[in-house]
Amino acid sequence: MRYAMAIDTKKCVGCSDCVVACQTENNVPIGYCRDWVTEITDGTYPQLELEIRSERCNHCENSPCVRCCPTGASHYSDGGIVTVTHNKCIGCGACITSCPYDARYSHPDGYVDKCTFCIHRTQKGLQPACVSTCPTKCMYFGDLDDPKSEVSLVLKKRKWKTLIPEAGTDPHVYYLI
Repeated sequence: MRYAMAIDTKKCVGCSDCVVACQTENNVPIGYCRDWVTEITDGTYPQLELEIRSERCNHCENSPCVRCCPTGASHYSDGGIVTVTHNKCIGCGACITSCPYDARYSHPDGYVDKCTFCIHRTQKGLQPACVSTCPTKCMYFGDLDDPKSEVSLVLKKRKWKTLIPEAGTDPHVYYLI
């Protein structure tokens, strides 16, 4: 099992419902976030293109944050989800520095925190909070090893990209283009 997420950049409107759902579901302190919305403008006027996308930890198969963690607090959980065991984390920040996606933050309680694909929900067969809340249904989640999963099907039908492919991390968040 390899969990992944695909986000349709043609359907995302940048409403940030995913961000609020995550903060609420995971008790993220005010002023911090596990996911965020990015707007990228490309081109030269008058030929401009706007891409809106929800970003988060990419749950990479080759995660530098897991490799550099001195205590093993950053590790792979069920389905390849990259998680942090809070009571093992010493808050050194090595994982924050090593992440090419800027997807981690220092929690005020002294440990590093990040998106977990709402592992407490996915283990029960539920969608992550961001996916279940999205009003435009632009987010797809599931098992890459299951050819009939929603995420596998959409990745077969559509063109997609990953962020910073040159980092060699093999990210499991895909952006439909």
